[in-house]
Amino acid sequence: MNIDWASLGQVFGVSLVVTVAMVGVFTLGIVGTSRKPQGAGDGAAGAAAATTAPTTVARTGAYACFALCAAAVGYGIYLIVA
Repeated sequence: MNIDWASLGQVFGVSLVVTVAMVGVFTLGIVGTSRKPQGAGDGAAGAAAATTAPTTVARTGAYACFALCAAAVGYGIYLIVA
């Protein structure tokens, strides 16, 4: 039995990089959905209205991160089934 160590090393390296990247992207999604408007707790309506746009951008980016994670999972399932 011969083991192709170079190929095994390549598979390990790619798996490690993709795993770390997916965990990082998912973490960015969690951080993006947990952002709250800056003036949400102090009762200042003007401050809350002024910070709605950055919160919306963060939430949209978070949903994009989750979609990227779902696409990676779907692609992995496609590779296994096909």
